Amino acid sequence: MSTSNESSQASSSARKRVAVLDDHIMMRNGMKVFIDSLPEFECCWEAADCQSAMEKLEKDTPDVMLVDITLPDRNGLEFVKDAHSIYPELVMLVVSMHDEAYYAHRALKAGARGYMMKNVGFEEYEKALRKVAAGGSWLSDAVSEQILLAYTSGTKPRDEGGLDALTDREFEIFQLMGEGRGTHEIAESLRISPKTVDVHRMNMRNKLKLEDGGAVTRFAIRWIESRKMGPS
Repeated sequence: MSTSNESSQASSSARKRVAVLDDHIMMRNGMKVFIDSLPEFECCWEAADCQSAMEKLEKDTPDVMLVDITLPDRNGLEFVKDAHSIYPELVMLVVSMHDEAYYAHRALKAGARGYMMKNVGFEEYEKALRKVAAGGSWLSDAVSEQILLAYTSGTKPRDEGGLDALTDREFEIFQLMGEGRGTHEIAESLRISPKTVDVHRMNMRNKLKLEDGGAVTRFAIRWIESRKMGPS
């Protein structure tokens, strides 16, 4: 007959272990408290940047990992790609403030099992966590339908106008430019230098074959506006 202590240990060992990669300490702390409150999950560790997260992965691979996009050292989707190539069984769910309509497809291509906006309620977090931990995927109904319709019709989810050539960090900056943010505002938001933003702008101009930086900005604004209008 097992003791209550043995039952507690067995219950703990059966819980899915979840890691959190997010540079905001309040978000990390909040997610840890939330995850530990769920009977079938426990937060095993947290990280504030991609380098420390990769180091922790080498020592302790969780069952599920929640990954933000905007991180101080690298773009979160780039981390997902690298982690997926090294740990293909690792289940990753991207959790970000960036609009799902812009990033869901990129997240899935990178190797994530799903994408969720940070501003949803805890019930949605719980549903998403359970779904991906059980081997499923998670997207909002609207984006899931959009991607499904695109693939069943044999087309891309949306015409990206050459934006597939951009890296995840370049695409992140492109979106912010389209929202009307200037170089210094983008740099502050992404915790990178204005010079780095300018380098990314130049790379975008070359990849998109545009005449100058102003053309990149105009293209970004038009693209954002077209996404708001929805498919024609």
